[in-house]
Amino acid sequence: MSPYLDATLLASRRRALKIAGLAALTAALAPRMLLASEAQVADELKKLFGGKAMGEGKIKLDLPEIAENGLVVPITVDVESPMTEADFVKSVHVFADGNPLPQVVTYRFTPESGKASASTRMRLAQTQNVIAVAEMSNGALYSAKAQVKVTIGGCGG
Repeated sequence: MSPYLDATLLASRRRALKIAGLAALTAALAPRMLLASEAQVADELKKLFGGKAMGEGKIKLDLPEIAENGLVVPITVDVESPMTEADFVKSVHVFADGNPLPQVVTYRFTPESGKASASTRMRLAQTQNVIAVAEMSNGALYSAKAQVKVTIGGCGG
């Protein structure tokens, strides 16, 4: 066998191994690349809270109606509460029904927090609903929902 032929076969093997490695990586990541649905968000809520009814009000969800860049969408959640030992917000859960993982973030509060408010930036894969659920110290649940239209950095629709 000539040295040229050996080098060509070696390069072919390396390329085949690279392709096989990429295929394996894609197969491993593919299930996570699927986008959550409204039903999956409902399932997550059921896991967290059972079938408890959720009231409206008390939560102010501040999101842009149109996100020019889905990679950095600002979100602020404020929950109306006196934040006393007898009446406070225990937690706020934020979900997005079009992301690979529906639960985006959970904030935990105590009466010492003084105010049930938090801000962050999140990544949205496409136009979708963002849902916030506040759990109060007495067990009551409140929810708010807003749709964000993503124009760049997501699927554009």
